[in-house]
Amino acid sequence: MKAICRILLISLFVITGCKNVVYSTYEKFGVYKRDLLTKRVTAARDEQKGAQQEFKDALTRLKEITGFEGGKLESEYRKLQGNYDDAAARVAAVHKRIRDVETVAHDLFAEWEKENGQIQTESLRRTSREQLNETRIRYDQMVAALKDAEASMDPVLGKLHDYVLALKHSLNAQAVASLQGESIKIQADISKLLADMNAAIERADEFVRAMPK
Repeated sequence: MKAICRILLISLFVITGCKNVVYSTYEKFGVYKRDLLTKRVTAARDEQKGAQQEFKDALTRLKEITGFEGGKLESEYRKLQGNYDDAAARVAAVHKRIRDVETVAHDLFAEWEKENGQIQTESLRRTSREQLNETRIRYDQMVAALKDAEASMDPVLGKLHDYVLALKHSLNAQAVASLQGESIKIQADISKLLADMNAAIERADEFVRAMPK
């Protein structure tokens, strides 16, 4: 147990040390944690937009397959499989981007809190404290919206995956008809997810606009 604890502590020191080196390097070029947070929120927003488009494409494909009346169903299935694969890749990227946002936000607020305590002039310390509180409130609202949309992605993706697999083994009109009920449910889930993602993207835009340049 002691050996495991030592390994974990060493790993923590290595990770913390690496982060500090990265931050120090950025600061040499005039890029501070607040700038990194803005950049990472922007990256997370853009990744959300990319995922949103992939789910839109999957929704369009589902509607086309649901209305299938003849022709090459296998071709449509392969396109839907591609839509699913692209969406899955985007969802994985969204997860990473949000973790990146949370990491730098935690470090920024910890640094800001510490440096507030070093300000001797009361009026300046109070102003800095108010700015910190306002930024933290905006951040909490923004990241909550990002994570709400994020939490909906995997369940929808799972249902889409199930549909793709079920369709794969019976590429005919009868199979499409038997899966119609599930297809309609998935379409409704995707539509709701798209609305959640819109809200998250708007929150991210608002946060970025409010951050000091």
